[in-house]
Amino acid sequence: MSTTVIKMIPLALMAACGAAVGMMNGRMAENFATMSTGAISTGEGLMASTVAVAFAYEGWILATSINAELRDAKRTLPRALVVGSFIVVLTYILYYIGLTGAVTTEELMASGEAAAKMAFQRVFGETAGTVVFVLIVISCLGTLNGLTLSCCRGMYALAVRNEGPMPELFRQVDPVTNMAGNSALVSLGLSALWLVYFYGANVGGPWFGAFSFDSSELPIITLYGMYVPMFIQFMRKSTDLNPFRRFVMPALALCACAFMVYAAFAGYGVTVLYYLVVYAAVMGIGWLFDRRKK
Repeated sequence: MSTTVIKMIPLALMAACGAAVGMMNGRMAENFATMSTGAISTGEGLMASTVAVAFAYEGWILATSINAELRDAKRTLPRALVVGSFIVVLTYILYYIGLTGAVTTEELMASGEAAAKMAFQRVFGETAGTVVFVLIVISCLGTLNGLTLSCCRGMYALAVRNEGPMPELFRQVDPVTNMAGNSALVSLGLSALWLVYFYGANVGGPWFGAFSFDSSELPIITLYGMYVPMFIQFMRKSTDLNPFRRFVMPALALCACAFMVYAAFAGYGVTVLYYLVVYAAVMGIGWLFDRRKK
């Protein structure tokens, strides 16, 4: 909770102060009126950036990993996700508008996260800008904490529904710490495995040849593909809902899912096929566990 509040401080400051500075010095109007020479102009680059944006905003799905521990999760979790998503989107829209008042579009495109630090230093001064940027680093640690929490609950969330391998083992909760220790150990091992893979495939490699893909973004798009049959079944079975909620909203969601799947193929090309081979292997292992249980 504290890191969430800390994260909101620099975002709100840049949204308000950056926009004010930009309107006074004219930089904001200039940025909105001109196009960066480094802007993404090819379809491939645009689609790849769309996938990256989807990854950046996909954190909401992690909250579902703790739904087994929430009171009245069917009612409260959807409300929290909808309200939280609107707050996040609005906050970052205002934040990026504030950035345009402090740095040029070319600087933002060329420098990435370094441009954000530059913007804070220009608006708040060298020292104050650095301090504010440190708050962002702290907030990132809070995000990491949320990821760790959801990952630790992964096997536990399956086990309490009697799913996955050895549910009687992974549903155990320590009576003192209230932690699902066995589930957390599995998450630690999987995190270490994917850390090695990501380094070898994207940083130090490619170690894995054609199977070197971005393991942070493509799995997110896989989720969008998996939503498709869910939405279709939702439309088939939700006979108690009005037509708008039963057909119109799921249809719009299906269009969004189809676009994200297209963006992955358009942005990453044949790499997606090699990723799907790995994905199929992992799903096959899960199917074997499910078949053995039945």
